[in-house]
Amino acid sequence: MSEPGRIVIIGAGLGGATAAATLREHGYSGELVVLGQEEHRPYELPALSKGLLLGDTDEPDWVRDEGFYREHDIDLRSGTAAIRIERGARLVVDDKGTEHPYERLLLATGSRPRPLPVPGADLPLVRTLRTLDDALALRAAFSTAERVVIIGAGWIGTEAAAAARRHGVEVTVVEQAAAPLLAVLGPEVAAVFQDLHSENGVHWRLGTGVSELTGGGVRLSDGTELPADLVLVAVGVAPRVDLAHDAGIDLTDDGGIAVDATLRTGASDIYAVGDIASHFHPRYRRRIRVEHWANAKNQGAHVAGNLLGGQEPYRNVPYFFSDQYSLGCEYRGLADPDNDELVVRGDLAKREFIAFWLRGGEVTAAMNVNVWDDGEALKALVEGDATVTAQQLRESDLSALASS
Repeated sequence: MSEPGRIVIIGAGLGGATAAATLREHGYSGELVVLGQEEHRPYELPALSKGLLLGDTDEPDWVRDEGFYREHDIDLRSGTAAIRIERGARLVVDDKGTEHPYERLLLATGSRPRPLPVPGADLPLVRTLRTLDDALALRAAFSTAERVVIIGAGWIGTEAAAAARRHGVEVTVVEQAAAPLLAVLGPEVAAVFQDLHSENGVHWRLGTGVSELTGGGVRLSDGTELPADLVLVAVGVAPRVDLAHDAGIDLTDDGGIAVDATLRTGASDIYAVGDIASHFHPRYRRRIRVEHWANAKNQGAHVAGNLLGGQEPYRNVPYFFSDQYSLGCEYRGLADPDNDELVVRGDLAKREFIAFWLRGGEVTAAMNVNVWDDGEALKALVEGDATVTAQQLRESDLSALASS
């Protein structure tokens, strides 16, 4: 494919903004338009549920300095939402009626918080956490709230619980599963996080759902009333694929946009990255869709070369990190805790360990908790083809094991 004269990017989050910056770094000199719904310039999401919500900072990590887009001739249209893609005419129409012709189009529309399908979900005391404005409003609410109920014990829910406790708020977390983070970590490692929060004063209501949100709090499915003056709904996100659907671009069973290993959709001039991209991963030999910030950033950087005519498959494995109280961790890979063998190197009770998930001698995922010296070895073990045993993972030098 020849280099396009004009590229339009829908979505000014981390994926879209990184793609735009990388295009210029690759020497692309054509017209480059980025459409973003938010008024803020592009920023990264991790600080929203960590440093910013804790009160350690007042700003997120900006993708680029304020003047970068102007200096690099990137037409960043903040506060502008795309409302329609006309594939035949190869143009995007925004909410102001402006038409944006394209030769290549990148979809980087991200996700929205999933609503809780119960009565009262739209009451004023109910919040979600996805944007910078959400985080600032939630932090302000933590400073005045006395009792907070958090619905959902995934990464956002648990990080928000830690932040609320920092602000001195009484916190109850409601989760349908039997433990926080259970689907990602399995029962043994999930118990580490449950105990950590319990020691820091968080109350748990596990194995139960919500039947109604009221002006005074939360009514659980077993009839229990949890009084609250603030409710955070953190039950996951839904990919923003409406534009793609309406344009006739193929979607997948996992709710994403179907893209190949190069991140290209079934339309040869349209690509997708980030939360919305259900891409065929060469390592896993199947489609995966990842909702973590590093995936959006790395795919945004990678797709730039393919937008300019490259055909390189995206091979990075998933990565994320979390900070909760005195616990810090990094996770690499893609485990199936129900079927993979858990191997622990270190001490779960002391919260200083590395957890491996092993399948057929292959490390499917690794998570280091308050252990910081082995990151490169863990990355190599997860990405490589080495066949290892549980005993080797517990006892051998990890760098040597990764290079064997």
